[in-house]
Amino acid sequence: MAVYNDAKLPLSTDNMKKAKYYYNTTTLRYEPIEKSWKQRFLEVFGFVCATLVFAFIILVLAFQYIESPSEKALKREIGNLNFQVENMKGQAEVQKKILGELQDRDDNIYRVIFEAEPLPRSIREAGRGGSNRYKDLENFSNGELLVETQSELDKINRMIYMQSKSYDKIRDMIKNKEEMFGAIPAIQPIANKNLKRMASGFGMRIHPIYKTRKMHWGMDFTAPVGTPVYATGNGKVVRVQKLKKGYGYNVKVDHGYNYRTLYAHLSTINVKKGQTVSRGDVLGEVGSSGTSTAPHLHYEVIKVEVVKGKKVEKKVNPVYYYYNDLSPQEFDEMIDLSNRANQSFD
Repeated sequence: MAVYNDAKLPLSTDNMKKAKYYYNTTTLRYEPIEKSWKQRFLEVFGFVCATLVFAFIILVLAFQYIESPSEKALKREIGNLNFQVENMKGQAEVQKKILGELQDRDDNIYRVIFEAEPLPRSIREAGRGGSNRYKDLENFSNGELLVETQSELDKINRMIYMQSKSYDKIRDMIKNKEEMFGAIPAIQPIANKNLKRMASGFGMRIHPIYKTRKMHWGMDFTAPVGTPVYATGNGKVVRVQKLKKGYGYNVKVDHGYNYRTLYAHLSTINVKKGQTVSRGDVLGEVGSSGTSTAPHLHYEVIKVEVVKGKKVEKKVNPVYYYYNDLSPQEFDEMIDLSNRANQSFD
């Protein structure tokens, strides 16, 4: 029969919280549970590990879904920078458009006035090859936008530089404007204020002798023998001929700037080869020498072009080179007269 007189029961619940007991069936008593240092260590270690894991999970979630003030500030700054880059890109497009208009004026107005060749697109864009100049920018998260924008800005800067060089060239042309305009043929070679002396124009005409359609490379002006023939621009006499056929007595003047003029079928010649003449100087007098059917002046305007490295003479319509003599109405009338398909005098 079991005896419980010596059993020590816990006196209160407070004592039960402070220590844990187990019932010893041998001694028939409640005895406190005593843990070894290993058990205590494992308990503490497990608690610390659980705490660390839980803290790590909280940190991961916090970094993943919760932005810090510094991150928010950085995001605002990046957004502002992206906006500025996009704005710069838009401004670059506007500048490119304006630059294109300047280039168009340069090629189709200024250079046409001074009869200079337009700049090739390859020279205007002045492309650069070689290694990747934007390699450092590609490492950024928005590297593609940065590279594209920087590339456009560099291209515009090169085009602006080439346009400035083109304007330098035009400035030099303007300095020589007076000399050039004085040299280019700009008046009629004989006094012809009422335009009644214009007999045959540039183009296909009926030949007066062969009675077939042939190309007439100049303009014929009827006038009495002895009528003065004037140089139509400043230049130098490069040829004086006295032929029995063809152009007969004729004079050729080189005006520079790729212009030459020819005056044919003269009765007399007042200049010598190598002589310098000015616009309005008398080169000779109207006649009917060479292959001619009546007294008249055959007048040609010649442009010199470079073809495959060689200078080639190309005869052009003289009607477009009387702008110092004619009013707009007279010019229209001259155009109409020159386009009539009549018979030439030579």
